[in-house]
Order: sequence, then structure tokens, then C-alpha cells
Amino acid sequence: MNDSHYKLAEIIEKALHQERLDKGEIVFLLSLKQKSQINAVLETARKLRYRHFGDRVFLYGFVYVSTFCRNDCHFCYYRSANSLPERYRRDESEIVEAARCLAESGVHLIDLTLGEDPQYFQDPKAGFDKFIQLVKTVRKTTGLPIMASPGVIPDHVLSGLVKAGASWYACYQETHNRGLFKRLRPGQSYTARMENKELAGQLGLLIEEGLLCGVGESAEDIADSIEVMRFLEASQMRTMSFVPQAGTPMQTFKPPASLQEIITIAVLRLAFPDKLIPATLDIAGLAGLQSRLEAGANVVTSLVPPGFGLAGVAQNSLDIADAKRTTGKILLELEKLDLQSASMEEYLNWINNRRREVTNVVSRK
Repeated sequence: MNDSHYKLAEIIEKALHQERLDKGEIVFLLSLKQKSQINAVLETARKLRYRHFGDRVFLYGFVYVSTFCRNDCHFCYYRSANSLPERYRRDESEIVEAARCLAESGVHLIDLTLGEDPQYFQDPKAGFDKFIQLVKTVRKTTGLPIMASPGVIPDHVLSGLVKAGASWYACYQETHNRGLFKRLRPGQSYTARMENKELAGQLGLLIEEGLLCGVGESAEDIADSIEVMRFLEASQMRTMSFVPQAGTPMQTFKPPASLQEIITIAVLRLAFPDKLIPATLDIAGLAGLQSRLEAGANVVTSLVPPGFGLAGVAQNSLDIADAKRTTGKILLELEKLDLQSASMEEYLNWINNRRREVTNVVSRK
């Protein structure tokens, strides 16, 4: 057995004992090339997922509220300077109906996502009242937990989301390498984005942090991001492959190999064995779900109801019109892997237990 196999065996044993992996070990895992070694990491990720979640998987419904955005992120199709997208702002009635359909289909959470719509920022005090009311209405109509994903928002809006009944706040950094962040998100503040998440956690919202895979980050960068996620007490960690978008400065940027996202998901599971790690439908659609679940993911995100004219994020129309991003289709895929959708009670129990954990940690800081 060579040194790399010996070191891998040690790291896997350490992960199975749920000992914290150091930066060097994480970099080593992310840099693996041999199929047998990668498969060993994926198997370990599945074991850890099963230890904490059994065969249960959570399902998230996704509603893109507005595709207008004031930012010029180099990777995003909906950047303000791009004239190609057909943009929309959905009426509350349309959003509530889409959320109701998702709830009836059996999802566990509704994710209300929007760009940093300039309309909301025109009046710093009252601009977000409409969104806060939307969260309140969707929460009341569906009875489901709500994830709010509105970008960087004023402090009082975060408080308003808590009062409206939101459970989660998602605001992806995409990278924690400040130089790369500046290139990906020109004109935006790295610190403001981080401080928004810290405050959200202090207010009692669970945090989802996200990484963009294949935009020039190194294995060391991802390892650093994992440490930041620990600091944030993030409860859900997402990684999603970069998809080149027409009309953006990165439209000719070479996309990453699909395996890069898969390995990152598995390493996140080894680093955070009892947290939530999504398998997004927004990159490869239904066809890419199995590989992500086999890497240790335990949440399926971006279920979108057909017929509402809603868009996705990285792939704005993938599998939506032909109803492949629906609960029924997902359940069939889960069955092939001997997995099943969790009960609503199981999801709510996880949220409540995690909220107590985070509260205890924050109170000690």
C-alpha cells in the first residue's frame, strides 16, 4: 500500500469517527484522481449520511420571485448589464399559487429567491415590505418552512423576515478567496455579505452557504471555505458547478468537469456529517441527481412546478416545462437508490434541533 492509500485510509477512519479534518487532509481529498480512491470517499460520505439521516432525503421547492438584479456578477445570466434574459417580477398571487402546488406535491420547504431587485432598494425603509409580506403569506398558506434568498439586505429586513416566519436565510459567498470574490462579484462587498449572514444567524435564522465550483478556485480555497462555514455555524452547505452564461464576461469560460462538484459534495459530507448538503437540479437536471446523492447529498433542491413560467438559476429552463423537476419524478429516482422522502415531522424536528444547537453556540460566543 503506497503512502497516498495509507493516508487516505487514515483520513477515512478519522472521518468515520467524526473527528475534525484539518486543511491539509481536506485538500488531499479534493485533489484525488484515482477512481478507486474517489469511490472510497463517496462510500464514506454515504455511510455518514446514513448514520445521521438513514434513507431519508428532504425536498425543496423553488420559486424565482424576480429576475431583476442591481448587481453585475460576472457569472450570472441575470446580471444587470445582460440584455438577453426575459425578466419578470411575479405577482404575489402567482407566487403563492406556485408555492401551494409545491406544498401539495410533498416538498418540505419553499425557497423564495430573487436577485437584488432595484425596486426593493429604492426605499431603504419600506422597499422590502412587499417581500416580507410575501414570506408571511406563503408561510401561512403552505404551512411549510421558508428559505429567503434575497441577496444582501438591510438589517431591519432580516428582522422582518424572522417576524414573518422565515426559517432560513441563503446568501451565497460563492468563494471565500477575497481576490476571486472581487473578480466574480465586482463592486460588491465581501464583508457586507458575510456580516449579513452572521446577523441572520444571531437573529435565529438557519444559514445556507454556497460555493460556485469551477470558477478558478483551488483546493486550498475550498478548504478555507469549509472553515468559514464552521465559523458561520452554517446548517446547509451547497456547491454548484459553474455553467457559462450567454451575455456575461464568463460566457467562454471553460466549465468544470462534473466530477469536481461530486467530490466537493462528498468532502462537505465528511466535514459536516450531520448537516444538510443539497443535490441541485439546476445544473444537470434529473439526469444528474443520482451522482450527487451517491456523493452524500441529502437534500434535493430546485424543484420547480411546470406551467408557471418560472426560471431556474444556472439553467433557467432545464427540465421545467417537461415536468422533470417535480416531486413525482424525484421520488422515482430516490426509489432506485433505496432512498425515500422524509416525513414533514422529520424535517421539522431537524430544524428545531439544529436551531437549538446554533442558539447554544451563539450564546457562548
